[in-house]
Amino acid sequence: MSSAHFKSAAVAAALAAIEAGRPLEKAVLRDAVRALLSELSRSAPGRSVEVRVPPYGAVQCGAGPRHTRGTPPNVVETDPITWVRLATGRLAWSDATADGSVQLSGNRADISGYLPI
Repeated sequence: MSSAHFKSAAVAAALAAIEAGRPLEKAVLRDAVRALLSELSRSAPGRSVEVRVPPYGAVQCGAGPRHTRGTPPNVVETDPITWVRLATGRLAWSDATADGSVQLSGNRADISGYLPI
């Protein structure tokens, strides 16, 4: 894990639960998702792609044309557990997009170059 992951107790706790097959507390999962989204926005500055992890958060990231209103043209959406696994390198981008765990729209929606965080 990168140093950013060690700074978040929620990310560490979420990974431990996921890897052990234990259910996650909603607050832990929420905090882990938000910490990883925040790190993504820091490591991939910009506003070209919106990454959505309902119901816990969304960020805009990535270089390119800035989006300001309405539905963004470049969107990545996934569930919280998939996001934690993707962001920490426990799941490959290609596998997640192939099996439908991640939904993409727009020609800039491939954020695989920013993962794992």
